[in-house]
Amino acid sequence: MTTMTAMSPEMQSLKTKLKATWEAGDYGHFAQYLEVGALEILERMAVPAGTRMLDVACGAGQIAIPAARAGVQVTGIDVASNLIAQARARAAEEGVSVRFDDGDAEALPYADGAFDLVVSLIGAMFAPRPDIVAAELKRVCRSGGTIRMANWTPEGHVGQMFKIIGKHVPPSPLMASPPKWGDEATLRERLADGTTSIVTEKRRYPMIYPFGPAEVVQFFIDYYGPTNRAYAALDAAGQAAMRADLEALWTANNTATDGTTLVMAEYLDVTAVRG
Repeated sequence: MTTMTAMSPEMQSLKTKLKATWEAGDYGHFAQYLEVGALEILERMAVPAGTRMLDVACGAGQIAIPAARAGVQVTGIDVASNLIAQARARAAEEGVSVRFDDGDAEALPYADGAFDLVVSLIGAMFAPRPDIVAAELKRVCRSGGTIRMANWTPEGHVGQMFKIIGKHVPPSPLMASPPKWGDEATLRERLADGTTSIVTEKRRYPMIYPFGPAEVVQFFIDYYGPTNRAYAALDAAGQAAMRADLEALWTANNTATDGTTLVMAEYLDVTAVRG
C-alpha cells in the first residue's frame, strides 16, 4: 500500500498546518473562476470511458465530477476534509458516481497499480515532500498507465504570487517550494525512475475574473487558503504591504482593458508513462 516514511514531530506539525491552510477560506467557491481552464485540461486529456482515474488533490471535484459524467471511473482524494464534503455533495446533487476520500498525497490509501490514470492539476505540488509524492503517484499507477500533472511554473504568474507571499510570510524550511514542480528539469528528475517517457509543455491557464485586480486580491484573501492564512498572520502594516505587492503583480499581468481581470498563468503540462 502506501510508501512508509518516518515523520518528525516538526513535519507532522507542518502537515497539520497545511491541512488547516487548505481548509481555510472556501476553495470550492474560489475555484469557480478556475473551472474554464480545468475543463480545457480535462478535454485535452480525452480520457476514455471506463478508465480508472485517480484525481490527487481533487479540491471540490472540479475535474473529477465532469470526468465521471463522461463515464470515467473516478476516485478523488484531498487533504481538506471540507472540500471532500463539498465534492460529495456536488456529485450527489448532479447524480454522478465518484468516490471521494479524505487523504494525503504523500500516503495514498490505494493498492499498487490500482489506476490507469493518475492526475493532479495544481494540487499535489503543494505537499511538502515532493520525492514522496512522486513515489506515490507512480506507485498507484499501473504499468503502462499515465500520470498527468499541471504545475505552476516558478517564473509564471502564480509562481510569482507565491514568491510575494513568501517574502511577507516566509514558509517553513521543511516545505519544498511548490513551483519547483513546474521546473522541467526538477520535474523530470522526480518522475524519471519508473517511467518510460515524460513529455512536458509550457501552457497558459486562463484566470478570468469579472472584477478588477484589486478585487481579485481581496477575493484571494477571502477564499484562497494560502493567501488567507498568510494575510491573517501579518499586522496591519504587513497586510497593507502584501496587498500592495499582490495588486501590483495582478495589475501588471492583467490583459483585460474593460475593468475585469484576465491573466494567462503559465504552467507545465506533464504526461508521464509508467514503466
